[in-house]
Amino acid sequence: MALIAHTFEGDAEHAAAVARLRVLVGGGAAGTGGAGGVQGAGVADVPVLAALRALVPGGALRRGGVLAVEDRVRPWGDAPSYLALALAAGASAGGAWCGVVGLPAFGIAAASGMGADLRRFLMLDEPGERWAEAVAVLAGAVDLVLVRPPRRPGGEQVRRIGARLRRTVRQRGAALVVAGEWPGADLRLRLTESAWSGLGDGTGHLTGRRVTVTAAGRGAAGRERTARLWLPAADGAVREWVAGADAPGLPGAPGAPGDRAEQRFGVSAEIRDGGEVVRLWSA
Repeated sequence: MALIAHTFEGDAEHAAAVARLRVLVGGGAAGTGGAGGVQGAGVADVPVLAALRALVPGGALRRGGVLAVEDRVRPWGDAPSYLALALAAGASAGGAWCGVVGLPAFGIAAASGMGADLRRFLMLDEPGERWAEAVAVLAGAVDLVLVRPPRRPGGEQVRRIGARLRRTVRQRGAALVVAGEWPGADLRLRLTESAWSGLGDGTGHLTGRRVTVTAAGRGAAGRERTARLWLPAADGAVREWVAGADAPGLPGAPGAPGDRAEQRFGVSAEIRDGGEVVRLWSA
């Protein structure tokens, strides 16, 4: 088991969290990096990227809330989805601290392209069966925790973590983003459509992905919301997708394979990946 984390000179709160995680996993290696006593986002709600605000009630993640991401969820140990990465990236870009648990292939380069401030991350890549304890430790030190549980959590784990996430007189609270299923999640984000661009006629490489994301939840988050996004865009960022305004060669854009004049020159492929339909277009 390896601990991947920055050390924080002059930042006792985060340094203490690193120390507790080291004990939790029985030791490990820590990276170095100066944080200079930078403080987290405090008690404000946790920020998200501008392109994702329409999906989240109030345009930010509520402390004490749980958001489950159902975007190409893969077995334990693989990389998280772009959607989960985007939530962590937006939080750190807005000044929040993030903890990442159980994602050894986190995708640092992709998160950086989305605007993440990598100095604001604590990462525990392989916590094993003690993942819930790691989440509880981080919930007391950071603003957002991103986790991929090895299996569906039990009732006791859900209750214990929920208590650590809540804002109280003694704790500022944190938001939990789960790459997978979480019983009783306040909000669920689901990818319902996905199309990559960039392939030529047997040449080229993928440059961007257009997606449709649907949000639904409980209480104030109950109203279904939908957003069409570039996730990621050609430059790695996350932004709104406007039909007909950009990215020729994608369905619905000028000159796309659906256009009668271009259709005979284009080819397409459709595959299913973890229940998600992925369309690759070449024109």
